[in-house]
Amino acid sequence: MHDIRLIRDDPDSFDRGLARRAITPQSARLIAIDERRREIIGRLQTMQERRNAASKEVGQAKAAKDEARAAALIEEVGRLKQDAPAAEAELAAIEQELTATLAEIPNIPLAEVPDGPDETANVELHRVGSPREIHDPKAHYELGEALGLIDFEAASRMSGARFAVLKGQVARLERALASFMLDLHTSEHGYTEIAPPLLVRDEAMFGTAQLPKFADDQFRASFDFWLIPTAEVSLTNLVREQILGEAELPLRVTAGTPCFRAEAGSAGRDTRGLIRQHQFTKVELVSVTAPDKALEEHERMLACAEEVLKRLDLPFRTVTLCAGDMGFSSQKTYDIEVWLPAQNTYREISSCSVCGDFQARRMNARFRPADGKGTRFVHTLNGSGVAVGRALVAVLENYQEEDGSIAVPPALKSYMGGLERIERAS
Repeated sequence: MHDIRLIRDDPDSFDRGLARRAITPQSARLIAIDERRREIIGRLQTMQERRNAASKEVGQAKAAKDEARAAALIEEVGRLKQDAPAAEAELAAIEQELTATLAEIPNIPLAEVPDGPDETANVELHRVGSPREIHDPKAHYELGEALGLIDFEAASRMSGARFAVLKGQVARLERALASFMLDLHTSEHGYTEIAPPLLVRDEAMFGTAQLPKFADDQFRASFDFWLIPTAEVSLTNLVREQILGEAELPLRVTAGTPCFRAEAGSAGRDTRGLIRQHQFTKVELVSVTAPDKALEEHERMLACAEEVLKRLDLPFRTVTLCAGDMGFSSQKTYDIEVWLPAQNTYREISSCSVCGDFQARRMNARFRPADGKGTRFVHTLNGSGVAVGRALVAVLENYQEEDGSIAVPPALKSYMGGLERIERAS
């Protein structure tokens, strides 16, 4: 959520930032709504001041035995009291309009974010690892089905498209990946593990900006609850309506959870396999920081996510997203893309974003500086550490053997009970 005061103070800068996301100027419309709001506030203040003054004058008139004036003043006080609810309702409506309008506008990219309309303008930072030579690499779904350990048909019979049943050692491999990631982030990277709710209310989804703009991408479980599309929602909302002490920052939390997405805008994309599912597992990283520490924390979070792929010995590259390819809440985003041999390309496995105070304003999450002077909005960051389902895809494809078996990465062997290789179930 944007601060209308900052928009008022520098509308041109605000519109230039939106233009980098190919959004038409919005400042004039927002300022016009705000001016109506301020006019109503001024009118209400004038009414209240006059009501207070007239009430005092009633006593003075009575003391002076000026009954006619006292009666006129009492009538004026009554009229002002009667008019106030209509003005208050008008104010509530205009404030709701301003909030709703602001809620539909994405965050402003940082100056260092590259310009561009879409993923073609993203800037590669570095590559780590080299893809191994695999003769005629098979896709993960071919490998899993041949092993008898991934069953899309059974999932389709019970749930429809974009679901899968994992069996035996592939199911264990998914669990091993999540446990490995959580252990790494909690024991070495300083994150606290959280087991959060998977069902959240409208306010939580609004706080991290999944609502209202992206309602069609979500699954509504009932009138009161939404299934989380990512643990970012639950973890970031831990500080909702809280005032933290500066000494409590940075707050670093992680969770491995099922996630649920409608994938409303992905018709025809990744229709086979595990890349784009309605239900998937992800290990999420969330940091809450003071404003001056956010960019440093962003680099740290990226390094934590990259370390997962380094330990798994999976080739990857990291890119900075251009302004036109960033998510709604982000000021700056790094994507980590893992190598998939069957597609002969890199595919996203993690996005690490810094959001500034954009989400904090929506959640009213603040901190009190060490000097004790007032409160400020915290800055929030989130990143996948990493997407477990996509890591499973990457392990299956990068560790495939000529006979169709899957070698177990050394980092996962202890989580797999010492198993060296995943083979067809007998």
